[in-house]
Amino acid sequence: MSETHDARQSAPAALRNREPILAALRDVLPPSGHVLELASGTGEHVVHFARHLPGLEWQPSDPSAPARRSIAAWIAAEGLTNVRLPLALDAIDANWPIDRAAAMLCINMIHISPWAATEGLLRGAGRILEAGSPLCLYGPFRRAGHPLEPSNAAFDQDLRARNPAWGLRELGEVERCGETHGLVLERCLAMPANNLFVVFRRVLSAAPLDAV
Repeated sequence: MSETHDARQSAPAALRNREPILAALRDVLPPSGHVLELASGTGEHVVHFARHLPGLEWQPSDPSAPARRSIAAWIAAEGLTNVRLPLALDAIDANWPIDRAAAMLCINMIHISPWAATEGLLRGAGRILEAGSPLCLYGPFRRAGHPLEPSNAAFDQDLRARNPAWGLRELGEVERCGETHGLVLERCLAMPANNLFVVFRRVLSAAPLDAV
């Protein structure tokens, strides 16, 4: 990751994958409403999506103060009016500084965080998403019955060496956790570089499944 002359940071991966993710989002996101992005990182994704999907109001967030400064700097530099200033939000936290969203997006977070962050993400989505609304995830996953690609196997090994709590998650395990919070797996789209675009949908029920 490199840093420009101001607070803006840049991640090469964000520049590589933003167009395929945008194409997938066009088929999933509603035409209007608030989209909460967790772990917005540099902010390059959210400003790109906001520029091309102007009917939506975008809410970036990140637990890192330097990341939030980068996001705010990108918003200011792009002159976008449909992106709010970033929230300090950690998926693990029980209380989030937002209580409603028409959609949620999380890119390349769950494999570089402890499992508790994935649980928190799904729990929060079940709480704040409107009925029928999507949660979109992007990144590498393990899948039962699918041999792990050599590049992803090496990436997984490197992640676990850096932090034993990190690593590629089993999609079936993520799906089961989502179901306990009222989220059903709707689609799984293959993306470049052995990544997946995964869509969960909030079930049409007033109460999460774990409250039944």
